Amino acid sequence: MPETQTALTLQTLLAAHPNTVALRDGRLQSPIVNFNFADVKPANRAFKAVVSEQKFDLAELAIVTYLQARANGKPYILIPAVVVERGQHHTIFYNPERGPLQPAGLNGRKVGVRAYTQTTGAWVRGFLQEDYGVDFRSIDWITFEEPHVAEFADPPWVRRAQEGKELLKKLLDGEIDAAIFGSENPENTPLKPLIPDAAEAAARWAEKHGGIPVNHMAVIRESITRDRPDVVREIYRLLKESAALSAGKQSTVPRFGVEAVRKSLETIIGYSEQQGLIPRRFAVDELFNDVTRALV
Repeated sequence: MPETQTALTLQTLLAAHPNTVALRDGRLQSPIVNFNFADVKPANRAFKAVVSEQKFDLAELAIVTYLQARANGKPYILIPAVVVERGQHHTIFYNPERGPLQPAGLNGRKVGVRAYTQTTGAWVRGFLQEDYGVDFRSIDWITFEEPHVAEFADPPWVRRAQEGKELLKKLLDGEIDAAIFGSENPENTPLKPLIPDAAEAAARWAEKHGGIPVNHMAVIRESITRDRPDVVREIYRLLKESAALSAGKQSTVPRFGVEAVRKSLETIIGYSEQQGLIPRRFAVDELFNDVTRALV
């Protein structure tokens, strides 16, 4: 069968980010692939459906969720296309009304996070250990949600908050000492970022580590890479063109190609292995196959 004989329709989880909106709104189209976009806001609400139910053919997925999915044999392969990336140093907060707190003072404290497996949390724990001398195993991690990958069991230094408790209220009430909020940073509260001069710290970290932290990347059902490599190449082209159309509309330019993200992936793989999120340290090339590795 010629590769371009028929158009393929993909069940797709891809939010309307500045770099993807031209694909979602139909400005970019293709004769060989159609997208049936899920109406999910925010996209992370459907990550469990990706990895546990295999509901989507193409998706954006948090990178730690993908690493855990790969470790547990889920049928997806990584496309070297960053969908969401950002500095993360500003995402951990404390309540100054309950006394001063510095990053190095977190040892032995209670810290809340939506889920231990949350990608933002993995990045922040990595920063804290690497740059501020924090032993994340000494922290009492309080979580509020199940992991996206059902096979994962939280390590011994993690426990679930009581039913009905909320992350923000626990921090305001002094039941925890700090909290990681991901993209839902608190506003109109007395809370302050735990890491001083977070933007400058993030910029220094990115320069040292080969780029700002990756949050979400594109993944595709592995069988499609075998059966329709032409479709995979077309998806990559469309993602790049959509990102190019967003130039000047966002603070970062998403990266494409294995080499562009290699150092960032090496870092989050290392953090994830250290934190007990994955059983072993993957080589970056293991996350791709011959089709997606060749995309440049």
